[in-house]
Amino acid sequence: MGKKVLVVDDEKLIVKGIRFSLEQEGMEVDCAYDGEEAVNAVKNKEYDIILLDVMLPKLNGFEVCQAIREFSDVYIIMLTAKGDDMDKILGLEYGADDYITKPFNILEVKARIKAIMRRGGQKATAENKSNEIVAGELKINNDSKRVFIGDKEVNLTAKEFDLLVHLATNPDKVYSRENLLNIVWEYDYPGDVRTVDVHVRRLREKIEDNPSDPKYIHTKWGVGYYFKCK
Repeated sequence: MGKKVLVVDDEKLIVKGIRFSLEQEGMEVDCAYDGEEAVNAVKNKEYDIILLDVMLPKLNGFEVCQAIREFSDVYIIMLTAKGDDMDKILGLEYGADDYITKPFNILEVKARIKAIMRRGGQKATAENKSNEIVAGELKINNDSKRVFIGDKEVNLTAKEFDLLVHLATNPDKVYSRENLLNIVWEYDYPGDVRTVDVHVRRLREKIEDNPSDPKYIHTKWGVGYYFKCK
């Protein structure tokens, strides 16, 4: 696969195990053991995916995620404690794209990364057919992965961009949260549809003039979400 992965965790045995397993898949793996080291690593090198633990010295995972989002849209998967719903939601709120609960099976980690990479390949194929989507003042450029409202650029995370592109390329089609998890996240997600709700809310805050009365991303109550330019 040749993808560059940064693993951030202060438990060195966990890092060693993840690194060994991912390197067996042909990935290039770097490691960081505290929050400051992680932020500096991302500033100095471009990564495809970051596996980021919540509990870290110096800066915790939420602070690291927030800091990285100021300059990068790299795909971030938070590693959260099993059953700690608040950590999962906070991670998404701070800009993470996804999460995996600890303790985890390394096979799940590899499957998750492969799904992300597969999604990237399929998206690249689709982009050749439709390089730009325009709806009202909203413009989505697939080549540059940039989104504009009028002349103002909107900074989206990788998963926010994927979600927006999917909805915008299928206008007026209503998708349930479960469907969006399977289509946009591309694997059988472990049951937490709130992930979609958080991403939709973040998208609305970024692209809507009035998030409570959206112009682009609408809710079909009891069913799901759809895209339509009012």
